[in-house]
Amino acid sequence: MKEIWIAFGLTFFAGMATSIGSILAFTAKRTDYRFLSVATGFSAGVMLYVSFVEIFVKGVDSLVERFGETGAHWVNAGSFFGGMLLIGLIDNLIPAAENPHETHSAAEMLPLRYCSAPEPDFQTLSETDTKAPDMHDHIAHRKLLRMGLFTALAIGIHNFPEGLATFLAALEDPSLGFAIAVAVALHNIPEGVSVSVPIFYATGNRKKAFAYSALSGLAEPIGAIIAYAVIRLFLGGNTGVLPPEVMGVLFGGVAGIMVYISLDELLPTSRAYGKGHDSLFGLVAGMLVMALSLLLMK
Repeated sequence: MKEIWIAFGLTFFAGMATSIGSILAFTAKRTDYRFLSVATGFSAGVMLYVSFVEIFVKGVDSLVERFGETGAHWVNAGSFFGGMLLIGLIDNLIPAAENPHETHSAAEMLPLRYCSAPEPDFQTLSETDTKAPDMHDHIAHRKLLRMGLFTALAIGIHNFPEGLATFLAALEDPSLGFAIAVAVALHNIPEGVSVSVPIFYATGNRKKAFAYSALSGLAEPIGAIIAYAVIRLFLGGNTGVLPPEVMGVLFGGVAGIMVYISLDELLPTSRAYGKGHDSLFGLVAGMLVMALSLLLMK
């Protein structure tokens, strides 16, 4: 039972990082986009390294007894691409216009911190500001609330498989789960900003913007618990303990989910926020820290 609470705590911490992003949007004197670039690159590095070096290998080890050496590799590879397919299908259900990783200009962010700052003219901003390729054009004020709610929904849907990945890794190995939780938390910080900005402009209410940001992050621990309970109920047998081959399939799927998130979300976001080789510096640093952590834990 203790292991489950530790896994849940780490998953809750990772999900609530959206609240940190919301707080930064309202309190930071200026947005350090370079930090966000390095941080999301770092998160991608941790996820990629731990997926291929640790989780994918654990999947094979758990499957060998049931399927044999050759069969284990085939099942593990199928689970890996199955995980990628799952998160890809979820991605496909979310309208591209509600991109949960959009960046926001300095003019947009200023009124969140200072009540006396004038609200920007979004029509003018959409025509004159230099933006990342996927950045929204805020055409009409009345559309902002819908945009913010869709962004929160998009993040919530994404956080279900992310939460399961964090939870399962922490359940198997708390130290590994901690590393993944930190990576997911860094990934969630800019998402919290992306929820807060449009909802604040639509409602003028900082508390409401913060609440929606926090709720989008809560999907992570809630999704993890629901998914784990369903898996344990239907596949746990009489004892409720998941067989090694089930854990092996789940590990392969988790590795696929994390690789997809890294390549499809984190690295493009890191490139959008950063300059020069910021993304690469963060990526290599994440891999290096993860490698050293795994070596020191041996």
